[in-house]
Amino acid sequence: MTLPPTDPNSANLSSERPHLHDDTRFAAPKIAIFQYATVILFLFLISGFWRLQVENPDRYKERAEQNRFKSMPILAPRGRILDRDGRVIVDNHASFTLILTRENLKEEHLKPIAEGLDLDLGDLQEIVRRYRTRPKYEFIRLKEEMTPADLAFVDSHRDFFPELEITEAQHRLYPQNGAMAHVLGYTGGISLQELDTPDFAKYKPGDVIGKFGVERQYNDTLMGIDGQRQVEVDSRGQIRAEDKATLKPSVPGKDLQLTIDLDLQMVAELAMDGRNGAVVALDPRTGEVLAMVSRPTFDPNKFAAHISARDLKELNDNPDKPFFNRAIQAAQAPGSTFKPIMALAALQSGTIDENFTVHCPGGANFYGRYYRCHLKTGHGAVALHKGIVQSCDTYFYTIGNKMGIDDIAQYADMVGYGHTTGIDLPHEAQGVVPSPGWAIHTQGRKWYAGETISVSIGQGALTVTPIEMARAVAGIAMGGVWHRPRVGKEQPDNPTEWPLNPQFVKDVVDGMYGVVNEGGTGGRAWLPNIEVCGKTGTAQVASAEYVKAKGGGHELKDNAWFVGFAPRSAPEILVVALFEHGAEGPLAAPIVRDVLTAYFDKKTRIETLRQQAAAVAAGEAAVRTLGLPGPGRSN
Repeated sequence: MTLPPTDPNSANLSSERPHLHDDTRFAAPKIAIFQYATVILFLFLISGFWRLQVENPDRYKERAEQNRFKSMPILAPRGRILDRDGRVIVDNHASFTLILTRENLKEEHLKPIAEGLDLDLGDLQEIVRRYRTRPKYEFIRLKEEMTPADLAFVDSHRDFFPELEITEAQHRLYPQNGAMAHVLGYTGGISLQELDTPDFAKYKPGDVIGKFGVERQYNDTLMGIDGQRQVEVDSRGQIRAEDKATLKPSVPGKDLQLTIDLDLQMVAELAMDGRNGAVVALDPRTGEVLAMVSRPTFDPNKFAAHISARDLKELNDNPDKPFFNRAIQAAQAPGSTFKPIMALAALQSGTIDENFTVHCPGGANFYGRYYRCHLKTGHGAVALHKGIVQSCDTYFYTIGNKMGIDDIAQYADMVGYGHTTGIDLPHEAQGVVPSPGWAIHTQGRKWYAGETISVSIGQGALTVTPIEMARAVAGIAMGGVWHRPRVGKEQPDNPTEWPLNPQFVKDVVDGMYGVVNEGGTGGRAWLPNIEVCGKTGTAQVASAEYVKAKGGGHELKDNAWFVGFAPRSAPEILVVALFEHGAEGPLAAPIVRDVLTAYFDKKTRIETLRQQAAAVAAGEAAVRTLGLPGPGRSN
């Protein structure tokens, strides 16, 4: 049998058919899986649509509204700080603050936000953690006083970080060149450490609080209450409209008036320029602080913004300690400024009378040691008045030895030494009044009689702060009434009284008058037509042997003190100056003189203006009485 001719491609076709059958068999399950997946996805979408539109429409509508509306803070400005005459010392200026809204906060954004804004990531994460239990509408203040770089970063990342919002705020503007820095202090964001203390328990992370000076002391007065506004935003977080009906205005902080006289303050600042130390001027009749300076100083405006780590390190590493308020914290030996208190104590205790006389050949022996007087040739016969005027060490060695340390400590305590004054500024320190009890409790030893000799001229372990000295001498000048120093104008005055013999007070005050006006050690504080009373003080910071061994050095030079008040019979102002390492007490006297001059010059100007105004008023009254035409009038 003959077979039909075969097609050469037929063999290939027959060989491919089994493969086509296999592909179809394997493709069918895949198609089925895809079909089932499509059905499941469709059912999922249908169920989501059902929940959204049928089951919980109100819930999701509310969420959508929440995304459309956002709570924005209205930051309250702090109250201004004014001087005693109502002049503005610390004001506010407009700037921008960055806040972190928590309704749409994503924690994975915290790291790039911290990097872009130069913030500490750990601190930022901890602040966010502390807010977790608080309502979502509460915002976090992220950064004050935004720089142009900060603004550019936020503006360029609005799409990436919708939780960042910029709001207008009022920030502090302090006097330039660090003037009054230690009195005023500065503000800053509350730290995590402060939040853990009882004093700051009522504040929340991100709050701007007073950190130093009156900003801290009167923080509750100066700090306002933030407001809130509701805004409508688009999908990119841009504000489109504002809901006026829900507006909650902020409440500004209250203004704070100080007792500081800005004119006297500026004179005191200039007088201390280039010197380290402190000046305190107060009204001895009330305790009101008229001026307070501490040098070196710092610029609080750097803290009102965001101080750089480099600037902060520079301030902290400065060996002169610019943050140290020497006016209320520098406890130093008072030197011869202690002698008027010694004189009053000796008179009051009956140890001596005003005629008690000591011969000064240039020093004296006590307990086997020779104690020199500052005048090597000696002062000759010295009674009370000459002892104060010439500041004779030998005279005060002798009366101190007669009186004993217990009586010295009692009267030093009476005038307020060894205690804080209670001034309304934070972190006041207190000096030391040594005694046998003090030696046992702090040194673990007995008191040696020779130590009394040094204490009697304001040396040894005796230390006082400038504010302590101001209060102590003011109380003596006022005849035994000690007022609590204060810088807040509305602070109450609770004076302490101690019965002093008026004649003894007069004897001491007359001696202090002689210091300035009778050829004494304080002649550089003399003023024409003003009865200035005062006392110089030169206090060692190291023994002569130690200074010699170290070869001298500025930091080992003696401190210079001067305390002065005027007028003699009815004191209106008292000024203390501490010139650190100023070598001699008289070098501090011109500082006090400059402040006293400013006070009495201002008083004269005010009295002249008052008299002129009274004369004009009297003239106008006379014109009205006589019916005559006044200036600019005609019949």
